[in-house]
Amino acid sequence: MKLHVRSRHSLARLATLPAMALALTGAEAPVLVPDVSQRQIDIQYSFRGAELLLFGAIVYPGGRPPDKRADIVVVLKGPEQQIRMREKRQVAGIWVNADSMQFQSAPSFYAIASSRPIKAITDARTAAIYELGIDNIQLSPTSFADTDEIARFERGLEDLQARKGLFVQAPGTVEITDGVLYRAHLPLSARVLVGDYTAETFLIQDGRVVAAAVRDIEVRKSGLERFVASAAEDWSLLYGLAATGVAVLMGVLAGWVGRRV
Repeated sequence: MKLHVRSRHSLARLATLPAMALALTGAEAPVLVPDVSQRQIDIQYSFRGAELLLFGAIVYPGGRPPDKRADIVVVLKGPEQQIRMREKRQVAGIWVNADSMQFQSAPSFYAIASSRPIKAITDARTAAIYELGIDNIQLSPTSFADTDEIARFERGLEDLQARKGLFVQAPGTVEITDGVLYRAHLPLSARVLVGDYTAETFLIQDGRVVAAAVRDIEVRKSGLERFVASAAEDWSLLYGLAATGVAVLMGVLAGWVGRRV
């Protein structure tokens, strides 16, 4: 059962785990210097999605990469949200709602790219700790149902989000040049929510995460969409009165046109 909820503070602590482990062993830790092609994404009525370039460098102690192979995993994650999944069941030829389950902290968007398939890079335990892969997303179900039922709803949620383009996996697409430079492209669906996103980068050697870094990305509405959203939030009473007035005016106009035709 997946019952862990991560906050921004816990994410920061998670990023320090590789450095702490290397410090305990007396080894010097490599450092990731990541960046993204866009730190701010504006959504307008014509927004059809975007493609982000996640790139950066690996800085090794002494300036030379080790002989051991290193792998890079990048994860683009959107704000968490509560999602209720419902099953449809056919009763007397009619499809009706049946069982349901609520997930407390499902990411609204999740995309991952890696230099190799995750199973070839690290073990299942490490992948679960760092949420590497759609199967390892910690969804935090609120139900006390049995494990099989929870797993069934989790698979349903993952399949639904994947079909919407909100859960994306791209194994083997991270390019590493000379062992120090890396780059990866990840799509951002046109259905994404506005909010704060994170681009996480992990450096993995011998199955262990030895370095991690995070970059923040802001997805926001712009133009008329931003004005309307701000008005609805900041001046809710005036916005409601204006919306009601516009609806009444449109109704009167439609009636006048109907009488003239």
